[in-house]
Amino acid sequence: MSLLPHQLELLSPARDADIGIEAVNHGADAVYIGGPAFGARATAGNALRDLERLITHAHRFNSRIFVTLNTILRDDELEDARRMAWQVYEAGADALIIQDMGLLELDLPPIQLHASTQTDIRTPEKARFLQDAGLSQIVIARELDLAQIAAIRAATDPARTTIEFFVHGALCVAYSGQCFISHAHTGRSANRGDCNQACRLPYEVLDGQGRIIAHEKHVLSMKDNNQSDNLRALITAGVRSFKIEGRYKDMGYVKNITAHYRKLLDEIIEEGELTRSSSGRTTFTFAPDPDQNFNREFTDYFVNGRKDDIGAFDTPKTPGRAIGWVTQIGDKWFELETSDKATVLHNGDGLCYYDLQKELVGVHINRAESVHAKKGIWRVFPKDPIDCFKDLRKGLEINRNRDMDWVRTLDKKSSDRRIGLWAQFAQTPDGFALTLTDEDGFVGHAAIVQEHQSATDAVKAEATLREQLGRFGATIFAVHDIALQLSQPWFVPASALNQLRREALAALEAARAKGFVRLPRATPVEPPAPFPEDTLTYLANVFNHKAHDFYVKHGVKVIDAAYESKEEEGEVSLMITKHCVRFSMSLCPKQAKGVIGVKGTIKAEPLQLINGKEKLTLRFDCKPCEMHVVGRMKKSVLNQHHRDMQEHPMQFYRARPQAQRD
Repeated sequence: MSLLPHQLELLSPARDADIGIEAVNHGADAVYIGGPAFGARATAGNALRDLERLITHAHRFNSRIFVTLNTILRDDELEDARRMAWQVYEAGADALIIQDMGLLELDLPPIQLHASTQTDIRTPEKARFLQDAGLSQIVIARELDLAQIAAIRAATDPARTTIEFFVHGALCVAYSGQCFISHAHTGRSANRGDCNQACRLPYEVLDGQGRIIAHEKHVLSMKDNNQSDNLRALITAGVRSFKIEGRYKDMGYVKNITAHYRKLLDEIIEEGELTRSSSGRTTFTFAPDPDQNFNREFTDYFVNGRKDDIGAFDTPKTPGRAIGWVTQIGDKWFELETSDKATVLHNGDGLCYYDLQKELVGVHINRAESVHAKKGIWRVFPKDPIDCFKDLRKGLEINRNRDMDWVRTLDKKSSDRRIGLWAQFAQTPDGFALTLTDEDGFVGHAAIVQEHQSATDAVKAEATLREQLGRFGATIFAVHDIALQLSQPWFVPASALNQLRREALAALEAARAKGFVRLPRATPVEPPAPFPEDTLTYLANVFNHKAHDFYVKHGVKVIDAAYESKEEEGEVSLMITKHCVRFSMSLCPKQAKGVIGVKGTIKAEPLQLINGKEKLTLRFDCKPCEMHVVGRMKKSVLNQHHRDMQEHPMQFYRARPQAQRD
């Protein structure tokens, strides 16, 4: 397993090693990052040299580095994936995050394995199976409520598997691993790290009679996840790893959101029953604030049950925070009055407002001038001409979605992470010795031959000793206490004390590095645990023969090929979601129950989604309360696939005989 049952892990994302290092500095107990290839973010790969740099830094704090290898793989990619697994293991990585079960049939290194969000863990049975198959940490579906999370915890063993849950960031509207729209329309596969985000597009919603229910609404676009208020409840339900979404996000986002959850988790840890899974304490030069980063407004999604305000239907952009109202418009400027008179506008700030069609219009400030400080009146000179701002008018509410002062704060050093230690300075027969013991029990010792020279001023000598010995500012350590074991106050030259401290610190760092324990690889149960179902459709994402062999070994009788194998040419569910457009538009039959005059008149009939030439059907499965977005693969995608196969033959699992045209 990766965590002890009393440990909490804050798991932060990193696009690259520099962001990962700052995630650690801002309090991450673990960081997940793409390796050289096969991570579910196609353009977020990292060279081994950079991974090694991040791993070395993280391990100083006992923080862990998890490398994503979580795309589904073709047969002709398995050997490269196996080789990469060994490379990242040899670089020191602590775990691989995987989706493709075919990897479990390969000669992998003894590295811990974690189940990716792409494995779509919604049930206790699936969670238990993955635990028994040898996965030590499982990230469960974001759509689960507290009772469902607790049921998964009850079905699994806390000593064998850690439950991980997304607590912040962008939300995929589909169950992870169950979205094929991108591949159907463009040939780019979300399961292979190349999603085109069709869920963020605007759609017309039509009923069965062709009537427009919604016009140009982003009905598949969710607000952003924020579980800040639910951490204690999630801990009670069994979550121990708290995951922040965002391997595409910038440095400022990772610093801010990591710091935000570090502070919240530290407050819980200080209550006494739980500990953090890595070493040290983290302090910040800023007050973390999730509203300052790009967000589509926030929701806690389904954790506390279904709610009707989870969608960002008006815009997939970030609306920011309301700061005031337009009071006057000139030829090259407009004035606004801030609601908080202490608000300061800066050159380079980003403002925005909703036009009359509820579309977000952005305003980049070229120059901001304070007109009346006491009244909070500012004159704003935008980068673009005034006449290009649609529906800009007096009385309009203005938001700020980029604060340059905040951006500059996070561009600088903004955190300090320190491991506590206790120092003991003692005299020896021929000199002095310094022993450093850190909060994890590691010890560094150094001694020096030095004449015992009486101090002329005893009080001053002791104060000088303590001051010199306590200089840990340039290190990762902070001294809690310095114990002096001396027969009398001695004068010790600063150069001798500096040498002692330097050597004792080097010994302590060496002891920490030597004592670092790699996470163990779990052993699958024998005989192999049966998979909860004996038939798998394309939804199981089986794209190589090793994955097929894995499921056969675990008792599955019928195994369809992954959608990417191009065997599902008819209409199928391209996306399965817990989000329901009918519910969000108050057109749910369950909502209508008991409403006089409405009862029985609303049925869960299909709806149509239209974006340009793209047409999709929404079908509603009311028993599990789920929505299916139904469509078919475009002919252009199939034709391109056949051309690709002729130019560069690819090998992958097919459930049906290969068509002649391939």
